[in-house]
Amino acid sequence: MRVATTVSVTVLAAAGIGHAVVTGLDTEINRIDPFKDMKNRPSGGHGMNVLLVGTDGRDKITPAEKKKYRLGGAPCHCTDTIMIVHLSADRDRASIVSLPRDSYAEIPSHTDQTTGQLHHQHPVKINAAYAEGGPHLTVRTVEHMTGVKIDHYLEVDFTSFMKTVDVLGGVEICTAKPLKDSYTGLDMAVGTHTLDGGQALQYVRARHTDGAGDLGRMQRQQRFLAALIAKTTSSGVLLNPVKFRDVAHTLLSSVRADRGFGTDQMVELGQAMRRFSPSSSEFTTVPIGNVSFPVQGIGSTVKWDPVKSGKLFEALREDKPLAVHHKNKKETVVGVAPQQIRVQVENGTMTPGLGRKVDAGLRATGFRTSGTPMNAAQRTAQHTVVLYDPRWDRSAKALATALPGAQLQAVNGQGAVLKVVAGPDFKAVSAVRAEDDRQGQFGAVTGDQVACG
Repeated sequence: MRVATTVSVTVLAAAGIGHAVVTGLDTEINRIDPFKDMKNRPSGGHGMNVLLVGTDGRDKITPAEKKKYRLGGAPCHCTDTIMIVHLSADRDRASIVSLPRDSYAEIPSHTDQTTGQLHHQHPVKINAAYAEGGPHLTVRTVEHMTGVKIDHYLEVDFTSFMKTVDVLGGVEICTAKPLKDSYTGLDMAVGTHTLDGGQALQYVRARHTDGAGDLGRMQRQQRFLAALIAKTTSSGVLLNPVKFRDVAHTLLSSVRADRGFGTDQMVELGQAMRRFSPSSSEFTTVPIGNVSFPVQGIGSTVKWDPVKSGKLFEALREDKPLAVHHKNKKETVVGVAPQQIRVQVENGTMTPGLGRKVDAGLRATGFRTSGTPMNAAQRTAQHTVVLYDPRWDRSAKALATALPGAQLQAVNGQGAVLKVVAGPDFKAVSAVRAEDDRQGQFGAVTGDQVACG
């Protein structure tokens, strides 16, 4: 996630400010060579693949910040976040794939960078590759697992993440449900929030807001990245040389990158991403087969689905879109996916066909309607009403959002099927979606689906 900050801000700003400024900043990057002496690598596909790695740099954070944002404990020499960012060959699309840090991995044979000991191929959690062999072994492991050739490597830590968000003036995040995590201190009510650097770090680190654990955390990281890109492209950073230098200097002071990622590459990426809209980016997590795969001596790991993950990485190699791209479709975010809400529509007026119109509109936006609307017992309705069992109040609110002006009426014993009594004030159904309403065979979403808007 923190490396994603580096990419989204640095390359976007590069295009807006120009080659000369980037040339000066390029010297601030800490260079490494993760590809040295690598053999038997995957064949290159179409487009560009960047491995983004976030490391645990809490040793660089002040004691006050550690206390405020609950960053206690010793830092680990490991990768906290791992993403593959694929930029399409035509530079019109960016595909971001999150790799769970607890993924089961087979690390290739290597020499331990700390002890000098030769290790044969052995199972670990994927984030341990960095501890054993640094960026070089991390790249080798990812290529070995995915079959995707990595073209560039970028790495950043906690410190630059927090400071960059602050320099940008905060990032806007919206949530349709309350988020609270006692471990990180995250406490967000339903609605839209502008997060500063420390709050943003709490948001992307939280793993205990629900039962989704690290998988839910990755979805929030993806949502934050979409919001960050939106903020960067709309905040004037690209057009303000002073602001750009502040942002870029903050980032590059703690970035590590491969030697091949230089001025020309940053300008090229910047020029491409300057044309991006929120829908140009797409996000997904590698398909999971077993979220709790036990391995002796390691513990519980995340095992990828071999068939689905294979198709995903094949799509990256072949430069194919991962998400269903909707154009010019305005949708309101709700707390429950329409696909999970069952609805019976009744016509509460004497207007012929009104029930069928409402049923069709709700079904088109994803609600599970009966498909057989009925006439209400009393056809004298003055307003459209949603009748619901109090146990399904969140579903009722989502349904009412799709019916602007509709009134909510609790009915004990109504059950899981909600009822809509259509009134004369019905105009049309408004499109709604749930947060992270993932679609297509790879369960991907586009940036406009997860950012506030």
